[in-house]
Amino acid sequence: MPVSDPTRTAFLRAQPFAHRGLHGHGRVENSRAAFVAAIAAGHGIECDVQASRDGEAFVFHDADLDRLTDQTGPLRDRSAKTLDGIRLTGTEETIPTLYQLLARTLGRVPILIEIKTPGGDIVPICRAVARELDGYRGAVAIMAFHPGVPRWFRRNAPQVVRGLVVTEENRRGLKHDAARTLALAYAKPDFLAYDIRSLPSLFAAHARARGMPVLTWTVRDAIGERTAFAHADEVIFEGIDR
Repeated sequence: MPVSDPTRTAFLRAQPFAHRGLHGHGRVENSRAAFVAAIAAGHGIECDVQASRDGEAFVFHDADLDRLTDQTGPLRDRSAKTLDGIRLTGTEETIPTLYQLLARTLGRVPILIEIKTPGGDIVPICRAVARELDGYRGAVAIMAFHPGVPRWFRRNAPQVVRGLVVTEENRRGLKHDAARTLALAYAKPDFLAYDIRSLPSLFAAHARARGMPVLTWTVRDAIGERTAFAHADEVIFEGIDR
């Protein structure tokens, strides 16, 4: 198992991270308003990004636009110019770009960027994120379920802290254990972001024992907080007053 450099990852243990920004109370997930609220509260920001058709990084969770906009179909089929004009449902805001999030944050709080790869091709979004992070001076890390993403950053932008997102939900047994171990060896991440439903976990415990930070998502109540405090280093949370 890889051993993390504590000087690279110390910021991951320093504060909780607001899942998709501090949303709720009229603020839509992954919106400018949610990010502003997280910054004001002093929380880190967790967000999701994926690539437009022409390779720009947009902050949006779902593969399809249907749930959070009045448009339908995959985000990856739209150009950046088109996405710039699509409003988030119930707001006057459009879908933010990663550039806009970074420019608004300016290092005041750390950012966790979960890279989504709904089309399976990791290169366009990895390149887009690396381009936006080049020269950014704030604390930031990328993470993904796809082990190829942290591997890409290790090879092409090694200065960026990188994580592997892990769940054991419906993935138990020797076959899945072996796949998880292989993914870790392939990705060589600096940290793990672990499904709260999968804790406690021997795999996560072994990572922590080797000095690798383990964050956990998505913590939504006191029971989840107790589990997180016992088995992880920091939380990615939503719906909790902190």
